[in-house]
Amino acid sequence: MRIAVAGGTGVVGRHVVESLRDAGHEAVVLSRSTGVDLTTGAGLDAALAGADAIVDTANLSTMSADEATRFFQTSTGNLVAAAERAGVGHVVLLSIVGIDRMPHDYYAGKLAQERVVETARVPWTIQRATQFHEFAAQLFDAAKVGPLHIAPRARVQPIAAREVGARLAALAAGAPQGRTTDLAGPREERLDEMVKAYARRTGHRGWMPALSLPGAQMKGMREGLALPGPDAVLGTQTFAAWLDEIG
Repeated sequence: MRIAVAGGTGVVGRHVVESLRDAGHEAVVLSRSTGVDLTTGAGLDAALAGADAIVDTANLSTMSADEATRFFQTSTGNLVAAAERAGVGHVVLLSIVGIDRMPHDYYAGKLAQERVVETARVPWTIQRATQFHEFAAQLFDAAKVGPLHIAPRARVQPIAAREVGARLAALAAGAPQGRTTDLAGPREERLDEMVKAYARRTGHRGWMPALSLPGAQMKGMREGLALPGPDAVLGTQTFAAWLDEIG
């Protein structure tokens, strides 16, 4: 099969591409580096010619509901419109567990993105997953007050990005499922402890206070609203094992 991957160079997208190629499929990366701009639609029609399916893992870094909503409505809107023109038979979207329980900030944009896919004329699958192990590294880099790194408090059940990528690749090669079973990591973790453990593993020795960040999304995550339900499919790699893997 010829399967296009939006955001195919990103944290999860690159694992989707790797899993597809390992399974013998042709993976087409949709990114600005390959001449495709999702926000304008430039290059999409040519890239999707002959594609059987699409996996959408494109992302941006923001906590603004307005900015996230504009990005996802535009980029995914362009993607599904081009998919329809190209006769693509299946669009797979990566989304996030619990966003309907806390439809605020960045998660408001993800909900808007889901609605774009749900109302498209192309058959679709939406896979919600919990935060990735790599989320700890992203927060270590981003959550700072001046030179001081901070560790945000939240309840999470992180999963390996590699396992999410493999799941998305398998879904794309199969029949559309609509909203499929949530995907989560093997056990609950404290986000602040994850960030501190990542910092120590990478050589950071400074003081890192654990803080409750403002905002409705982070408040919901502290209350456990981002945790999966009992019917979720669970991955296998723990956060501690991921830390050992990265050295």
